[in-house]
Amino acid sequence: MKSAIHAVIISLAFSVSAQAQRPPDACGPAAQLPAELSANVAPDARCFELRMYTATNERGDINELHQRFPQEIAIFEKHGAEVIAAWQPLDDPNTLVWMVVYRDRAHRDEVFAGVAADPDLRALLQTYDVSVSIEARWMSSTNYSNLK
Repeated sequence: MKSAIHAVIISLAFSVSAQAQRPPDACGPAAQLPAELSANVAPDARCFELRMYTATNERGDINELHQRFPQEIAIFEKHGAEVIAAWQPLDDPNTLVWMVVYRDRAHRDEVFAGVAADPDLRALLQTYDVSVSIEARWMSSTNYSNLK
């Protein structure tokens, strides 16, 4: 019973933290953005999400987060996300930074719904129960960017 309750709590925590910073209504190609945001955005831009996870050390630590992350990336990729890179900031050793790319905002929502419902994620979060604060930024590539 305890593990079932723990799984529900983890699932709720993931969906709450994933929604703590709501992404903009549109992200990706210029045609999907409001006029005030689309002037310098590429017509074939994708939706980039820069995510920063800082271990709060309430449960677990940054090293456990790094152990968990290759598997978490695989889960995101299984649900259609492309993970561009993951970084260890040298000026903030308790933080893990990673960038994910989606076709557009609707694709991001689809990926997150799949990830949140994935039993592999629940098992992974139980194994590596690390408390993190999450900060995210959403971006569309400019019309002059090499990466679109």
